[in-house]
Amino acid sequence: MIRHKDHFHGSDLEKIEQVYGIKKEEITSFSANVNPLGISPVLRRTLSEKIDAITTYPDRDYVSLRKCIADYTGTDLEHIIVGNGSTELISLFIQIEHPKKAVVIGPSYSEYEREIALGGGTTLYYPLREEDGFFLNTADFISQLKDDIDLLVLCNPNNPTSTCITKKSMRLILDACLQHGIYVMVDETYVEFADNMEQITCVPLTNYYNNLVILRGTSKFFAAPGLRLGYAVTGNRDLIKMINTRKNPWTINSLAAIAGEIMFQDEAYIRETKTLISAERRRMYELFSARDDFKVYEPSGNFMLVKILKPHLTSQDLFDRAIRRAMMIRDCSTFPFLDDKFIRFCFMMPDMNDALAACILED
Repeated sequence: MIRHKDHFHGSDLEKIEQVYGIKKEEITSFSANVNPLGISPVLRRTLSEKIDAITTYPDRDYVSLRKCIADYTGTDLEHIIVGNGSTELISLFIQIEHPKKAVVIGPSYSEYEREIALGGGTTLYYPLREEDGFFLNTADFISQLKDDIDLLVLCNPNNPTSTCITKKSMRLILDACLQHGIYVMVDETYVEFADNMEQITCVPLTNYYNNLVILRGTSKFFAAPGLRLGYAVTGNRDLIKMINTRKNPWTINSLAAIAGEIMFQDEAYIRETKTLISAERRRMYELFSARDDFKVYEPSGNFMLVKILKPHLTSQDLFDRAIRRAMMIRDCSTFPFLDDKFIRFCFMMPDMNDALAACILED
């Protein structure tokens, strides 16, 4: 295991506006990994009709919302916890488990390490290897688990590599973690974009493993980061009770709760999203795979990691080239185990993907 020190996220739109003189409203963000279709059309049409909901407190237990989420995810209502974005739930879970030593499979999202550090814990990174296409070597990983590890954090599909761990491999990991007394937190933020979602999602495993909690949200797939609506799935009733005891009441406002119910039931929007991302993921992967000056890694999420093979071209160079054309990609040099030869971008509408590809691939 390798210990990793501080790392940072990429620039936000406000900073880019200041540095490059481009209005943030004119920037197409290929860095945010948000559904390019925007919010559910049904939500757009109907939420304003529910405005009177703000005159009363929400249901403290959010039963109707949790029932919609349970139906959407194929689990039991009692296995669902809702929160003010998945970030709140990550924080609450780590406060409760209070891990002294955690393992994160990296490169990955930095919020896990931050929350662990705030609780006084230490984070070790197990590196995904480039020679394996950034797919996890399950047998090697399991061989390195020890009794002094309290928590394992997995992002599945992983950000920024877009690689995934199948449910079959996850069972082996969970069995090993049970033997070592390790709790497992799986972030499934991007799983709904995957073609083989049923082979990846760990939601069914919550019926069999009490050392498992799954996190999801509405920011990416449902294009609603401003809604701040997240949820967790776990079969551990004691954990649910502890989280609900610690959680402030009414952390989700009335309109957000109603919006969630509408989104999770908009089946046409869900199908359209999956169809669009599947087609664009395949098309962009094939386009970049055909080039000998770039290397791509097989993506499962709605984004793709790309390695620059041109000797004198860096991730900052491509970021700069793209942003000057009002397109923001992710310079991945700040992720652990990646350097200034890696970029990440998400899949947008076909015409925008074409524009970005032309920008990146130009000689």
